[in-house]
Order: sequence, then structure tokens, then C-alpha cells
Amino acid sequence: MRSSLTPVLNGVLVALLAVLVPLGATAVWADRVLADEDAYVAAMSPLAGNPKVRGAVARQATEAIDGQLDAGPFQPAVRALLGEAVDSFVGTASFRTAWNAANRAAHAAFFTSLDSGTGNKVSVDLAPVIAQVKDDLAADGVPFVEHIPESHTVITVMEYENLGALRRGFHVLQIAGIWLPVGALVLTAAAVALSARRRTTLVAAGVGLAAGALLLAAAVPLLRGLTLDDLPADVDRDAAGAVYDALTAFLRTTAWVVLAAGVALALGAWLAGLRRRTRTP
Repeated sequence: MRSSLTPVLNGVLVALLAVLVPLGATAVWADRVLADEDAYVAAMSPLAGNPKVRGAVARQATEAIDGQLDAGPFQPAVRALLGEAVDSFVGTASFRTAWNAANRAAHAAFFTSLDSGTGNKVSVDLAPVIAQVKDDLAADGVPFVEHIPESHTVITVMEYENLGALRRGFHVLQIAGIWLPVGALVLTAAAVALSARRRTTLVAAGVGLAAGALLLAAAVPLLRGLTLDDLPADVDRDAAGAVYDALTAFLRTTAWVVLAAGVALALGAWLAGLRRRTRTP
């Protein structure tokens, strides 16, 4: 009886694992990367060295400072100095420090908006960057810099329309957290224990893991395109794309690791069964 049910059991196992792998990886990502402030800042920190992000920061910081500075006939010269100063600053260690501080504040603001139900953007406030540039310009003796007021210019990196649905979905993923991957492992162990042909079921488990990993690997770039297409026209898509790639690095890595594990499991179980059949007289 158990032998006749094995094909059905294996088919169900493949289907469930194909669904649980991307859902589980996304749940862990939401809980351990997006929701964790230190992990979020660590994921965003390398972008301080990304030319596209640095270019977007330099452009907006220069425009913000220049728009608040009235140097009269000296405005073009001061604007040129501003551009040079900002371009130089975004290549320094001080910029990395300011960038991390801005992203830590952005993370806090994002979760405040999720909890309060207000706001529909994930933005990085460039105030720490602009303040440091002003200090550097003042130290170099650039005139009129002391008249620049405190500026809160932001770079919008993500924007979403339905905040309520996002909040509900995010909290569900946080609650699921590590339990979805654990559930996938328990499901696999139970299926192997109940199967009359355990090697065949292990092959099915490997196929299910690999299928789920492929779905996850395909979903990440697909959602990237949809996310960037939904951004307003004034948002720098190159910078937003770099942010998306940085934040989803965990998902891409997970997809390849699970794919390798699934292929290894399926191939190992199949070869073990093949050797057994070859040795049986």
C-alpha cells in the first residue's frame, strides 16, 4: 500500500518544496535582513562605493546646496566649487560614515511608516552628507558657505502605493521567519519516513528544492524590473537598481545555495539507488 502511494507522495513533496523554498527564503530575508537595522545598514554600506549611487548623491547634494546659496555674480564660480567639493567628498571615508548614518535613519523612518500607516517612500536623507560638505568647504575658505541653511534633501530609492497591504504582508513574513524553512525540512523528513522507496523520495526532495530555488532565482530579477518600472520619473533608476540589488543579495545567494543542495541531494540519491540495482544479482 505504501509503495503505491509513493509516487503521489513524491509529487506532493516536489510541489510543496517548490513553493516553500521561495516563501521561506523571503520570510528569512524580511526578518533577518530588512527588519534588522544593523543587517540593513551592512547591506547598504557597500553602495557608498557604487559609482551610480555616488553620482546620484553628488548631483542631488550639489543641487540642494546651490539652490539655497545666493552668491550674486559669483554664483557660477561657487557652483563649480560646490560640484568639485561634493564629487571629491563622495570618494572619502567620511562619506561612507555619513552614508551609513543616513541609511540607519532611513531604516528607522521606513519602519515608522509601516507601523503608523503613513508615508509611501523609502528615502535616504542627505543631510549628513550636505553638512559634511559644508564643513569641508568652510575649512577650505570658500565664501558664502556659512549662509547655507540646514538642508534635508532626500533620495527616493523605493516607492509603494498600497502601504496597508505592504504592512500586512511584511508582518506575516516576519512572523513566518525561520519557521517556513524549518517546516520544509520537517516535511521532507516526514515524507522520507513514510515512503516505501526512500531513495526515490530523496530524489523528489532534491528536485523540489532545486525547483523552488529556480523559482526564487527567476523572481528576483522579475520583481526588480517591476519595482523600477513603478518608480516616479524623477527617481534615479540606476541608483534605485543598485539599492535593490544590494538588498536582495541574500535572496540571490540563497537561491544558488539551495539549488546546489537540491541537485546534490537528487543526484546523490539517484546514484546510490543505481549502484544498489547494479550490485543486486
